[in-house]
Amino acid sequence: MKSFSSFILALLLATVASGMASERPNIIFVLFDDLGYGQPQSYNPSSALRTPNLDKLATQGMRFTNAHTAAAVCTPTRYGVLTGRYPSRLGQFGVLTTFSKPIIPPGRTTVASLLKAQGYTTACIGKWHLGMDWVDGKPGNEKEVPIGAKMTGGPNALGFDYFYGFTHARNIGTIVEQDHVVAHVEPVENQQLMAKKAVEWLDQRKAGEPFFLYYPLGIPHEPIVPSEEYVGKSGAEDVVKKDPKYGDWLYEGDAFLGKIMEALERNHLAENTLIITTSDNGAEHRAYAPLRESKRSIYEGGHRVPFVVRWPGKVKPGSVNDHTVCLNDLTATAAEITGAKIPDNAGEDSVSLLPDLLGTSINGTREATVHQSAAGDLAIRQGPWKLIFKKNGSRELFNIEADLSETKDVLAANAEVASKLTALMQRYIGKGRSTPGVAQKNDFDLSIASESKGKPKKKDKKSAAAVKSPAEHECELALAADASFD
Repeated sequence: MKSFSSFILALLLATVASGMASERPNIIFVLFDDLGYGQPQSYNPSSALRTPNLDKLATQGMRFTNAHTAAAVCTPTRYGVLTGRYPSRLGQFGVLTTFSKPIIPPGRTTVASLLKAQGYTTACIGKWHLGMDWVDGKPGNEKEVPIGAKMTGGPNALGFDYFYGFTHARNIGTIVEQDHVVAHVEPVENQQLMAKKAVEWLDQRKAGEPFFLYYPLGIPHEPIVPSEEYVGKSGAEDVVKKDPKYGDWLYEGDAFLGKIMEALERNHLAENTLIITTSDNGAEHRAYAPLRESKRSIYEGGHRVPFVVRWPGKVKPGSVNDHTVCLNDLTATAAEITGAKIPDNAGEDSVSLLPDLLGTSINGTREATVHQSAAGDLAIRQGPWKLIFKKNGSRELFNIEADLSETKDVLAANAEVASKLTALMQRYIGKGRSTPGVAQKNDFDLSIASESKGKPKKKDKKSAAAVKSPAEHECELALAADASFD
């Protein structure tokens, strides 16, 4: 009976997916920068911060309570979003600089190239932070590249028809369009400009011609520079003593989300558009109970984020989903919705969320989920259990369902669980993928350090914690230069 029910469910999903492929829904992925799990009131009713548009989106769609980024900092998470692959396979644990080389090679399938092959018009408008090859080497300094300077290996090489944005937060004043620098602006102007360009791009879309918009905001990341229109409008001046404008900055970013939603309505595109709004990691230096720690950390505050999905007629309004999901899952979800086939060497760690979105999944679609910190710590989550492999060789085990704050290490009392999770992690590493399919090679000598029984251990030359890839070495230099701008 169980196998028959599973067959019927699979048949139903296949039929629904086939119908969706013929409809070809538009897809928008809005990525806030450093928006913490407990900041929106839809996730934390006692929050003094205001995100009315995100909260409205939650009432119109599905709010995920157990969503995670691929990493606890910016660059590696964005790698995971676009490729559907864990960034640890690349040795990418930290962030890039203005002149960093691209970390996604042109031949690798991205969600943009996948959708473009399905007839979608694609655009990336906002923060890139995945590296570019500047034609003239380093044509300027870290914070300003001369107008006219050209690059390759950016969004246009990875499936995006159109790109308008900036390299990263340390260079927020340098504006790049397609493959060259077109303007220099003041930091306060940047996000207004990105929102304006995104809305203009949407206004040019026509019903029946599917599109994919990747809109990575730079808010509420530093620099905190709300425009005059929003200063004092959030009513949250006392929330962050260090910078009373923080609440206004976040409020402005939420307003830009609102402009995207308005553009969809104005152009009669909302009914056939799947819109996902989330964040690239936890909040900067702001832990929100009950989560432990914040951005950069292997603990929940580092990688558990808001994740809201609206899809009229498909996703039930006001619904809540507690299944573990990952931002990597965009690739497989887009593929199943559109009927695209993911190549064997792509989307190695991406799982379709379609059953969750349609409300047909009972236990979630992920077998397990891998997390990573900026320092190189790794963790694997399966069901209620989360096993952490610290960079120093020590390990910790938490029952997240019973102890969301990760206050009680239960490793000693659950050796069998730890052994099972360790074996699963080793299988994921060894196969070069965590999903079914042909085994692939990692681009980094990835492994988990031998257990040191709680005491720091000398670095294993083959461990992920010990080996520094070129990317990781560059990340450390960037962090040392300006740790607040990753």
